[in-house]
Amino acid sequence: MNDRTKIEQPVAEEFKRFNEEFADSLRSETHRLQSAIDQILHASGKHVRPLLVLLTAKACGKVTDHTINSAVFLELLHTATLIHDDVIDETKQRRGVPSLNAIFDNRISVLVGDYVLSTALIRSIQTGSLQIINIVSNLGRDLSEGEIKQLETAEESILDEACYMQVIKKKTATLLSSCTEIGAISADASQELVLKCRKFGEYLGYCFQIKDDIFDYYKEMNIGKPTGNDIREGKVTLPLLHALEQGRREEVESLLKVIHEKDFSAENIDALIEFAKANGGIEYAEMRMKEYHAKAVEVLMELPESDAREGLLLLADYIMERQK
Repeated sequence: MNDRTKIEQPVAEEFKRFNEEFADSLRSETHRLQSAIDQILHASGKHVRPLLVLLTAKACGKVTDHTINSAVFLELLHTATLIHDDVIDETKQRRGVPSLNAIFDNRISVLVGDYVLSTALIRSIQTGSLQIINIVSNLGRDLSEGEIKQLETAEESILDEACYMQVIKKKTATLLSSCTEIGAISADASQELVLKCRKFGEYLGYCFQIKDDIFDYYKEMNIGKPTGNDIREGKVTLPLLHALEQGRREEVESLLKVIHEKDFSAENIDALIEFAKANGGIEYAEMRMKEYHAKAVEVLMELPESDAREGLLLLADYIMERQK
């Protein structure tokens, strides 16, 4: 039994139902829209977020119809943001397959993203929970604000770890904490347990994004996007931020000039990547990631012992140890 099967095992039946309802939620009689939907379903990832919802609900008591519905709309919301992100970043590949905007065009991609987002909002209303709808509404704002903050940071070449962490919180930590919070709410957990689950998801979100950012520094990893892509877009992430604090002054000044002038040639990107590696950037980022993982596990162990809690623990390990 592989790690993924062990993670899913406590909610295997519920996860199967999620996959069916997720596919059923995206249907259209418009030919081009359905073609785009088929591409989305074909390129769907590992569904980490719905697994978080399902496992958290079960760890808090039981998976309900509201839990399944929540897992579906949160994955729809996430999918919509990825579609829009690919248009903004002009990304042509995601998870090793062509992105929607590479197959169609930006106009179709934006409209498809809007369609998926609208479907997510409809599903969230079907929960009948104002608390859940409020979380989703704030989540949409946070995700948008995080993207704009990241663009602003890249455009103005803001090289500050605190600013970097703010972007991560808005872009990733908020989404994962919403998954665990809503999962707990859907199981009618106590307010104390809901808050613990939310904190667990937030720590896991920091861990997830730092791991993603580390991938950008390794050509040999098959991560489904070009190596150095973040740097190419002016996004200076944790490994390079730390290296710029630690490196020799002359070298740092030379590379800061590259960053501020946005002279991101292939040669300069390689130089920035090697500089980050040579000056402890990867080790520092991994250390911070492990700190957040440890915090997530500490909170998780406050939940009642169960197979679902063990599944969440395995999922936390998987997020930190994954290779793509």
